Amino acid sequence: MQEELNTVQLLVVLAPPLLLAITLHEVAHGWMALRFGDTTAQAQGRLSLNPLRHVDPVGTLLVPGLLAVIGGFIFGWAKPVPVSYHRLRHPKRDMALVALAGPLSNLAMALGWALVALFGHGLQDSVSWLGKPLLLMGLAGIDVNVMLGVLNLVPIPPLDGSRVLAGLLPDRFGQAMARLEPYGLMILLFLLISGVLNLLPAVSAIRHLILTLFFA
Repeated sequence: MQEELNTVQLLVVLAPPLLLAITLHEVAHGWMALRFGDTTAQAQGRLSLNPLRHVDPVGTLLVPGLLAVIGGFIFGWAKPVPVSYHRLRHPKRDMALVALAGPLSNLAMALGWALVALFGHGLQDSVSWLGKPLLLMGLAGIDVNVMLGVLNLVPIPPLDGSRVLAGLLPDRFGQAMARLEPYGLMILLFLLISGVLNLLPAVSAIRHLILTLFFA
């Protein structure tokens, strides 16, 4: 189910899944925080499905677009949804669940895009003008969401995995993560570029599992 695309076609196929993945990821954080008593994201209009409220020009558009063109591990980020730790009813536990909501939303979206791909696959012979784009966009949606979900579970701040782990470990760990956060993105990029942190095996395994479930 692979097909060579030129740069414009690749960006057209990739843009909707990427924008939706990042938007719903952030909305999931805000929605979960609201469930636990923090109205900050709601008050700032960040529970909206409008991507413009969440887009970071560099992290949402430039970085993923360049990575898609040159190949390799695609990742990106949006403007973080604000969460007020002390407004949560059970701050330590609730913050971990708020953080986990983001990657779980990506897993749910990966399964949703698998349904789109399956629908497109069924149409590509009879209605190729619709089936093929749906198939390719569905596959792109699986890839984007699995990549973002796996990446965000890495326990390096400001990624969600660090906050999930902080909710499970003693308070001193969370304090250490907070001190590390200003340098987290640089550390993450170094680990990815150097190959020390290789997420592709996990991404490939989850992608294969999803495709097997839907296309077996």
